Amino acid sequence: MKRGYHHGNLRQALVEAALTLIAERGPTGFTLSEAAKQADVTPAAVYRHFAGREDLLAEVARQGYDIFAALMEYAYDDGKPSALAAFESTGRAYLAFARKYPGHYMAMFESGLSLNAFPDLALVAEKARSVLEKAAAKLSEQMPESRRPPPAMFSAHVLAMSHGVVELYMRGAPGAKSPFPPEDLLEAGIGIYLRGLGLLPPDC
Repeated sequence: MKRGYHHGNLRQALVEAALTLIAERGPTGFTLSEAAKQADVTPAAVYRHFAGREDLLAEVARQGYDIFAALMEYAYDDGKPSALAAFESTGRAYLAFARKYPGHYMAMFESGLSLNAFPDLALVAEKARSVLEKAAAKLSEQMPESRRPPPAMFSAHVLAMSHGVVELYMRGAPGAKSPFPPEDLLEAGIGIYLRGLGLLPPDC
């Protein structure tokens, strides 16, 4: 028998149902009715919490960004023990998040959601990005101001590199193989990038 909207915490139950379906079919491979069925509630009850599938995906993504931001803050650890070590830790945190929370990751980055359409989602996404920008700004302080890249650009480059490693080598894109672990690939890539900026000596 369906439990309808009397289900204990229906909103979160639907988020968990969506995460299960995302893992099976991807973020755009299910309907709101299927999420209701997975949560064992009536489709009508779902609309008390979400206007449509995009609203449900936005909540999954929002929760994902919340977890992501917390992991990044923890990894950054106020720039300790050094600006370089803290910056490298944020890169590893990106990979750790993608590995541990694949459903949230897909909702955040592969669902096609517009952040502008969901202000709460945009806010928490910016919070997550700001951690890496802060790490990039701190690390580049040692550079002459005239040569210092904007923190937003610096962090965007590293995010793009991290995302590429996840998509190609952690999640197994067709034809993409590497004899090296994703963490080693990212660490080497960041090292090359930082050397190019003059933030690491050539032999480091």
